[in-house]
Amino acid sequence: MATQLTATDAKQSLNAHVATKGTEIFEKYGPQIGWSQLQAILLDRSCVRYPCNLVFDSARLNPGEFAFPEPKGDMPEEGFTLYVHPVYMTQLSLVPYLALYQLVTVNYGEFASADDAETFAATALGLPREEYYETICGLADELGAGIDPGSGLAARSGGCQSRHCGCSA
Repeated sequence: MATQLTATDAKQSLNAHVATKGTEIFEKYGPQIGWSQLQAILLDRSCVRYPCNLVFDSARLNPGEFAFPEPKGDMPEEGFTLYVHPVYMTQLSLVPYLALYQLVTVNYGEFASADDAETFAATALGLPREEYYETICGLADELGAGIDPGSGLAARSGGCQSRHCGCSA
């Protein structure tokens, strides 16, 4: 008799997969992933499944969003534009933190969760997940709101110190 997988099984499987992909990125482009390494990652189809270019522009972002990957067409193969808030243009060494979080959406679409994004980005950067979480919350706080990076999480009050912001899954 075949074993029937549950939604929880699927979530755990995807999270394990994104952790593995993050490790592959760290091993290939680390240990320090900065602006130039991010540019190479965006061109590497073993890391980013679909073409993706990064643009500093807040016009396509919702209030409180630090970045958002927008499809260029109806099919993912047409690629994505990753819009990053221009406040981070002067902090290029931190842009990989924002972009790697969003690449989970590019690679896995609506199936990916905020938890998957945190796991992927932290692993790719070679950071403990809590350290990555604190950093990303601090970056989001620069915009004056909790994170709502297109993940379906609503920004909430309280700030990251109390783990009541939109950062937590």
